[in-house]
Amino acid sequence: MKYLSLRTSKFLFIIGLLFSVFSSFAQQNSGKIKGEITTSDGKSASGTTIILKSSKYKTTVNSDGSFRFNKIIENIYTVQASLPGYETIEKEVYVTNNETATVKLQLIFSGKVEETSDKSGDQLDEIIVSASRKVETLSKTPSSVTVINAKDIEDLSIVSPNIANIAAYAVPGLGSATNNTGNYGQTLRGRNPLVLIDGIPQSTPLKSAGREIRSIDPSVIERIEVIKGATAIYGNGADGGLINYITKSSKTQKKFAGYSEAGTNGNIKGDSTVGYRFNQQFYGKISKFNYMVAGTYEKTGVFRDGEGQVISPEYGLGETKTYNIFTKLGYDLTDNQRIDVMYNYFSSNQDSDFILKNGVYGVSPAIGILGNRPGVDEGTRYNHNANLQYVNKQLFGNTSFTANLYFQDFLTIFSNSAFFYGSGQSQTASAKKGVRVYLNTPFTISSNFTGDVTYGLDLLNDKTNQKLVDGRVWVPNINMVNLAPYAQLSTQIFGDWTVKAGLRAENIKINIDDYNTLATGANGAGSIAVKGGDLTYDAFVFNTGVRYSKFKFFNPFVSFSQSFSVFDLGRVLTNAKEDAISKLQTKPIIVNNYEGGFSSQLGKLNLSAAYYFSTSKLGTNLVQVDGYLVAERLPERVWGYEVQADYQVLKQLTVGGNYAYVQGRGDKDSDGTFYGPTDIYLKSNRIPPVKVTGYAKYGDKRLNIELYWMLVGDRDLFQPNAKGAYAIGEGPIHSFNLWNLATAYKVTDSIRVKLGIENIFNTDYYTTTSQFYGTNANYTRGNGSRFNLALGYSF
Repeated sequence: MKYLSLRTSKFLFIIGLLFSVFSSFAQQNSGKIKGEITTSDGKSASGTTIILKSSKYKTTVNSDGSFRFNKIIENIYTVQASLPGYETIEKEVYVTNNETATVKLQLIFSGKVEETSDKSGDQLDEIIVSASRKVETLSKTPSSVTVINAKDIEDLSIVSPNIANIAAYAVPGLGSATNNTGNYGQTLRGRNPLVLIDGIPQSTPLKSAGREIRSIDPSVIERIEVIKGATAIYGNGADGGLINYITKSSKTQKKFAGYSEAGTNGNIKGDSTVGYRFNQQFYGKISKFNYMVAGTYEKTGVFRDGEGQVISPEYGLGETKTYNIFTKLGYDLTDNQRIDVMYNYFSSNQDSDFILKNGVYGVSPAIGILGNRPGVDEGTRYNHNANLQYVNKQLFGNTSFTANLYFQDFLTIFSNSAFFYGSGQSQTASAKKGVRVYLNTPFTISSNFTGDVTYGLDLLNDKTNQKLVDGRVWVPNINMVNLAPYAQLSTQIFGDWTVKAGLRAENIKINIDDYNTLATGANGAGSIAVKGGDLTYDAFVFNTGVRYSKFKFFNPFVSFSQSFSVFDLGRVLTNAKEDAISKLQTKPIIVNNYEGGFSSQLGKLNLSAAYYFSTSKLGTNLVQVDGYLVAERLPERVWGYEVQADYQVLKQLTVGGNYAYVQGRGDKDSDGTFYGPTDIYLKSNRIPPVKVTGYAKYGDKRLNIELYWMLVGDRDLFQPNAKGAYAIGEGPIHSFNLWNLATAYKVTDSIRVKLGIENIFNTDYYTTTSQFYGTNANYTRGNGSRFNLALGYSF
């Protein structure tokens, strides 16, 4: 490639050198698997056949229900258990060198299968992939990670299928949901996260659209992995960390199975609020081929607040039609080789009979009144994602190889605005194509020093623009090519210490078309002709961390990580006052993140906590200048802490919750201190207020009842101007409490009824976004009490 800098060439040479060194030490690392298989009546399932799929390992369960494999090569395996009269069950397990993985399964007669979990041991050993792009366990990951599993996603979806709400309740450090189409202000630890679907970037860092969190329906998500703190593992845009939606795949051994669900939803108070939702899934396995096909359609009615008034339709979720089409196909080429294809289509558009009636900030809400909305329907017209993945578990020796070829095509349309001369609607379009190639080579130097090295490269082409629906150009075509080789070393020292270190070389070239800024008056008045050109960025980003995992009662870690981001160029281009790109402020952002924390398991109590501190020499605190939001490129510090705990009170009852605090300051005079007379707090569109969540979950074989609570605290740090108005992002936030209820009942083994109540006490509140915005038009209330009733049938 012509576009390969000398710095990158040196880095590739280092990767090759590391590979040759570690390959010379590579041996067959081995561990053990032990397990227990029982039937639904608690008896041992002796005689059950256990195999490790795609391997030579096979055994039979003993009379006491136990089984064991010794000397298993380090890898991820699918444990398959089969017994006549019971449906075959599968579960993934990760085998690490010199350690024993534990599996507990329960077989249910009549074709139903349930897994049992040991609360004292499963949490820290949960498998993740996003932190290092390879399979590992939480107990060996020296960073702060939250995993929302399939059951939690399903339970929270009973209350609301909005993925932004689900993430807000489940992830400490993530801001509360906005109750509209966008996620502006829903930051992660005070900075923007990079959102992914199976590793495919959804964020649009070249021109932020703020639609990435709500980019897929939760019905097709297997789990959500949230890596908190700056990270460069997936490249540009992960200043606050990353949120990776891992999509579902078929787990059954049946040739044909499925799930059907139909439901209705609406506000408990007010008319015209009823909507409906349908979800259909088909999945199965035929020999070496497995498949899953799913479709979801939802139409919402009018959304009303606690007083029964229509919530403002501006970027609202009321009167929307949402479609999601998903398919994933997989085929085992050999015992060690597999190919998977995934495609997902998401669309959500609003067709409202209401128009905005401004509120009075701090006094009365902005609401919707009957009227004809100008322009075209707003919302995400389409979000196409496709991924082709090839995996070879043993490319040579014990080295595994994974390659991904992906694309994303996205278009969203914003509401009509008088901000543009003559009014207009803008639309952000982004098309991404990429290749990811990575290898993993395990090695053993001695019995007390083992590990692996992961290495490869990413190639991404991102084309983004923002134009008005009528054709006027607001943000010209931005064409980015990002080539990034990387390597990460992970070692196990004396079996209990995990030490990681990684390096990534970012090489970015961006081409920007010539363009004219939008006119501010008749006959092109105020428009500036801007000469486009090329921008080039090169940088190394580094991460390292240590975790000690000998004791489950105290599993501490410390880490340092960096992220590299090209600042929201579109925001710079729209407000250009110069006649050439070369004269604009387009410097990137490098964030340094320092963190320490621990996880503990004390009997039936699970506890985790983390403290973090991040810095950046050039930040993105937004201020309003001549009607535009522009960034103050000043040094920033963001810090905070999180605590999470849960306790199993009874076998059927678990309680828990989390607390998250974050704060940020800007060094306005760049004198190296952050508490001088001119220094500032970062705005609330970046720094969320304190968030506390709690839950109580009761469940047996038939009935599940779950109660969720969220407290959003105060944040009042800014002063109004002489006219009593607040700048955008500086409005005072006043606290509010929300309670939600999710219930589900198994009528039969195949039929399940679900009922969710959002805001069960009909609390009258304003979302954090509407409060910090500080304007009459954006001062909107959140939802009043809403119900979500559904009937599901599995076959």
